[in-house]
Amino acid sequence: MFQKEVYWKRRKRLHELAGGGILLFPGNNESAMNYKANPFHFRQDSSFLYFFGINQPGMNAICDLDAGEDILYGDDLSIDDIIWMGEHPTVKDLAASIGVKTTKKSEELANDLRLALKNGRKIHLLPPYRGDNLIIFSELLQCTIDEIDSFISEVFIRAVVELRSIKDEFEIAEIEKAVDVAGIMHTTAMKMGFPGNYERELAGAIEGISLSHGGPVPYPVILSMNGQILHNHDHSQELVEGRLIVNDSGAETSMGYASDITRTFPVGGKFTQRQKDIYDIVLKANIEAIGNTAPGTRNLDLHLGAARTIASGLKDLGILKGNVDDIVSSGAHALFFPHGLGHMLGLDVHDMENLGEQYVGYDETVSRSDQFGLAFLRMGRELKPGFIFTIEPGCYFIPPLISMWKKEGRHKSFINYSKAEEYVNFGGVRIEDDVLVTKDGYQVLGKPIPKTTEEVEATMNR
Repeated sequence: MFQKEVYWKRRKRLHELAGGGILLFPGNNESAMNYKANPFHFRQDSSFLYFFGINQPGMNAICDLDAGEDILYGDDLSIDDIIWMGEHPTVKDLAASIGVKTTKKSEELANDLRLALKNGRKIHLLPPYRGDNLIIFSELLQCTIDEIDSFISEVFIRAVVELRSIKDEFEIAEIEKAVDVAGIMHTTAMKMGFPGNYERELAGAIEGISLSHGGPVPYPVILSMNGQILHNHDHSQELVEGRLIVNDSGAETSMGYASDITRTFPVGGKFTQRQKDIYDIVLKANIEAIGNTAPGTRNLDLHLGAARTIASGLKDLGILKGNVDDIVSSGAHALFFPHGLGHMLGLDVHDMENLGEQYVGYDETVSRSDQFGLAFLRMGRELKPGFIFTIEPGCYFIPPLISMWKKEGRHKSFINYSKAEEYVNFGGVRIEDDVLVTKDGYQVLGKPIPKTTEEVEATMNR
């Protein structure tokens, strides 16, 4: 946990932003893996962590905006719990550690909410994302599951997004810790990237590194020679000389903050010229986008800049043709760069995505495109000091997509399909860093992780 003043100040600011009524913060409960006493790894709700900091199941809280009071609901452990799980702080001790004065037993939450509804008070919810919470809300609020949507509050959402988007010095330090652990994960994978090993060996080793530093991975490891599959969680293949491995993996700290790093490296420790050609195009897009990061810049413009860099590089290789600006405006480049440049990062690897990307990544001045590729840009808004986000351009050769576009005759004036088909067994390249927007520009978080072809090869061949 941070110092209690951190949580108290966050809630104080939330009270100022959110108006009146009751803000309900349901903590997560344990979820059974295959029977009740064998649960999945527990992960607390991120907004509950942000405002209340308690990383254990069975806790709930409210901010009573009208009374100016915060209440923590929970139950002390029974002796049976203590036998199996050991002693834990009491609910009152937990509350004191985060600056909350009032505590109540769990069973009192339902009565308090029903009394509030009876008195015509507004109860605000954030969008639920777990099925068990839908059932709990239905019981607490005396409504059907379909009626829960009427409690979801845009005022609440916007207030939380405003606060969580700007990372303070304590959060920045935590994310840097997570990036540094990810650096160990990535260099370890590179050193294991030789024929005869299996993808699962690399994936298992790096997931263990995250756990050994205090937290699990914040999302399933993406590590595959089939890097053209953007979120490929299959790790069944034996490594083959001449293939590329895309490793998209991060670490989570004990306080729940995530890193999200991608590196691409050649099986056997040496890039072929063809691999280097594509890799250096993506690397240039990554470096330029980072260098152009500054307050007031729209992430949409960083994305389009990266798209132009990739399109220009592919034109030089004869894969694309025509005017680069026309290629990008038409969306032809998205055959090879079909995703967005990056996303917010924090307590969630796609930070606050459960609250709605229209609130997190877009605003009144920037709306989401419906163009293929650009539609997958998770954040287009203007950057502000304190934002932490990912910059992760990529270039992929996706056989079914190339085949479909060729058959449909899409963008024939811009795409040299015969040349593109020479790369159908190439896979993909993605390079990703975690970047803080500062008042003057940017800071790439963490210790440098090998990124140039020379650095990657040197790491693999030590």
